[in-house]
Amino acid sequence: MTQDTPIAADALPEPNSCFADSRRLTGHNRFFAGTGVVLEALGPTAQARDAHERWRAAITSMRHAMGWPQTEAIVRAHSGGTLLVFAAPVDLLFTATEINEWAWEQASGLFDGDAGAKVNPPFDQLHLPGNDFAAMAALFTARAQAEINPSLSALRAEAERRHLPILVDDAEVSVGAGAGSKSWPLSALPSIDEIPWASLHDIPVALVTGSNGKTTTVRLLAALIDAADAKYRGKVGYSSTEGIVIGAERAGEGDFSGPAGARGVLRDTRVAAAVLETARGGILRRGLAVDRADVGIITNISADHFGEYGIDSLDDLAGVKMTVSHALGNEGTLVLNADDPVLMTQAGGLACRLALFAQDNNHPALAALREHGGLTCGVVDNELSLFHGGTTTLLGDIRSMPLTMNGAATYNIGNICAAVLAAAALNVSPAVIAAELKRFGSSRHDNPGRLNRWQLADISVIVDYAHNPDGLRLLLAGAQSIQTASTTRGRVGLLLGQAGNRDDVAIMGLARSAAQAQPPLDLVVLKEIPAMLRGRALGEVPKILKDALLAAGYPAEKIESEPDEVQAACRLLQWARAGDVLVLPVHQSASRECIADLLDTLQRNQWRSGTPFNLPD
Repeated sequence: MTQDTPIAADALPEPNSCFADSRRLTGHNRFFAGTGVVLEALGPTAQARDAHERWRAAITSMRHAMGWPQTEAIVRAHSGGTLLVFAAPVDLLFTATEINEWAWEQASGLFDGDAGAKVNPPFDQLHLPGNDFAAMAALFTARAQAEINPSLSALRAEAERRHLPILVDDAEVSVGAGAGSKSWPLSALPSIDEIPWASLHDIPVALVTGSNGKTTTVRLLAALIDAADAKYRGKVGYSSTEGIVIGAERAGEGDFSGPAGARGVLRDTRVAAAVLETARGGILRRGLAVDRADVGIITNISADHFGEYGIDSLDDLAGVKMTVSHALGNEGTLVLNADDPVLMTQAGGLACRLALFAQDNNHPALAALREHGGLTCGVVDNELSLFHGGTTTLLGDIRSMPLTMNGAATYNIGNICAAVLAAAALNVSPAVIAAELKRFGSSRHDNPGRLNRWQLADISVIVDYAHNPDGLRLLLAGAQSIQTASTTRGRVGLLLGQAGNRDDVAIMGLARSAAQAQPPLDLVVLKEIPAMLRGRALGEVPKILKDALLAAGYPAEKIESEPDEVQAACRLLQWARAGDVLVLPVHQSASRECIADLLDTLQRNQWRSGTPFNLPD
């Protein structure tokens, strides 16, 4: 190779640094309100306190030299390592990531001398000359000056002065929200005088997070807002794991439960109100997409995704979900599940208003909140009771609400309560709420893929998304309530699979939930989810599930495997006989649509168990 021969970028060796996952936090995050940066410390000193103090000292000195505000530099240890975090100006986050990396290189003690000689190979020093503070301060100052976009900074300041939201990503900027927004390419921003300020405004915004029930709650709340007033009719936008929907139109396919989904809704000029599913992953990777919201919901907390981004426990996970409170300020309302002790432990000292729900309206926390005029929702003698503005309103028998499956789906009662409280906080009237609760869920198109039930000629089929042990346990409890209430008392069969991005412990926990179902399941058909392998090999997840079922004492003869998700569902239909209940957690949207179309056809044709049917292509 001659000196002039170019080297392909993918042929260059990957730097071997003493940190990993160095990234920007572009919104409110689990550590603080505002923006900042975080990295994962690596190396033999990653958990050494003296190294952490040297890192803090380096961050403090450099921020002072840069003229940045001094805030706490956070060290957060977890089972897999140590996170190093600090707040930084929103328009200087790229520079801040480099400062964070440089500070850890210096603090870790892995390099020595002006040339960056390695004291403890094999790490590479990426920020040279790292130990010359004056030179690094000059370098970072120059990079900060180059990073600042004066037009964007001026636009941000003017939007803030006018109390208007601003959304910024790597390509686009928008001011206002929904019907009151306007967007520009980041590379072609207008001057302040060119912006049509009079036409820009905010819209009502709700954030929905939690471990289970998020998508159902999003869809129900969107329907309640849509029914509240003509100005919202057909103009409510929502984002979720199932895509982006504006009114009745699907505007985006796939998982949009992160910042991209929020921006997609809030930049759509048809939208008069927004309901945004706000998943754990997006909060951890980048923080919240919005600076402010009117209401936030946390449905519940259950074990899921442990080991990712420094999350080791339910308390850690609850702290991530509580991030939504940062967007609510003093005037917003946070809706919490009082039946969840982990959430309630973290609910103290919040600046925002609190609204609480529980299965039992007499829950002590709800009673105490009502004493202070707070907003609550719970169940009294099968009636849903809303306390708002000092007045109690009964919203109807929960068994008459389609989402509860005649009261059997107790977990959906919690989702209903959460949506009701958020709607009330957004000034939807109790009469509108009561009427919508009697309707929503009567069609599977209201809440596709979430507790959709088909009553075929002689069997029941439930299609859901249950994706973690707690969600599956609750789903099976609902299915077994149907079985118990049936005069034929048939069997229960389950379709079981999991995405590859859960660790082995979480996947085994899902299998244990199936093995421990009471009464016991009569058949489990294991499936593969090829689109969700997330780095695992084909067959790996089904094997973990099968081994865990057997270890929990579930009989081997009641386990079958069918790699294709649709064919696995068909196998259960072929197995079924009169009185049986089939539980089908389906995780791919294409598979769900195929299975739903098949079940619609079987229902229309009054198909009976034990008779042949045409398999989908």
